[in-house]
Amino acid sequence: METNTSSKFAAEFFGTLVLVLMGCGSAVIAGANGTTGVGLLGIAFAFGLSVVAMAYAIGHISGCHINPAISIGMVVAGRMKASEAVIYIIAQLLGALAGAGILLLIASGKDGYDIAVNGLGQNGYAASSPAHYNLQAGFIAETVFTFIFLFVIFGSTSTKNIHGGFAGISIGLSLVLIHIVGIPVTGVSVNPARSIGPGLLVGGAAISQLWLFIVAPILGSILCAIVWRYMLERK
Repeated sequence: METNTSSKFAAEFFGTLVLVLMGCGSAVIAGANGTTGVGLLGIAFAFGLSVVAMAYAIGHISGCHINPAISIGMVVAGRMKASEAVIYIIAQLLGALAGAGILLLIASGKDGYDIAVNGLGQNGYAASSPAHYNLQAGFIAETVFTFIFLFVIFGSTSTKNIHGGFAGISIGLSLVLIHIVGIPVTGVSVNPARSIGPGLLVGGAAISQLWLFIVAPILGSILCAIVWRYMLERK
């Protein structure tokens, strides 16, 4: 039986909520330096494991996009209708805001927490970059990393892939890999919703720099969809 639209909306909402809460939460709550901090690797795995968990929790309902760049890429690749993608993207944005809001409520429970100082795991470049990488580096990284991410997704979910049951694992691990390399550059987005949720609540530079984390991931996803559809898996 075909899953209805409301179920898909709910799945994308909760899936994106979990990604933002756990991924960004690992940076804000558990990513501190010292013996209690999980460090860069821990944050990278938190994002990747969130995708793995949600892939097997809601993948059968909505496909577990939890990322506007993925939904847009699916439309360009001919795997999804644009009208359905709009519904997915609305759910993803609302889920990201809800996840960031819950994270703020939790983080605010610690004395000394200041959203202007500690943030919510928002993305940034130049002075807002974790290692102060400039705009050009950030744009290239987000575009290329999203291209790679979508490349793995298209291949792992292809009907020609006999190992499709392991798609959630390969996709999640590819996100871990991307974070290991990309966290110092921008904190890693490759997902406009993941950036918009925390960015809107933090405000300031996080909002003024959001354009990069919307444009670059969408550009990377479109480029990958074109390459995949017309060069690699032509009918």
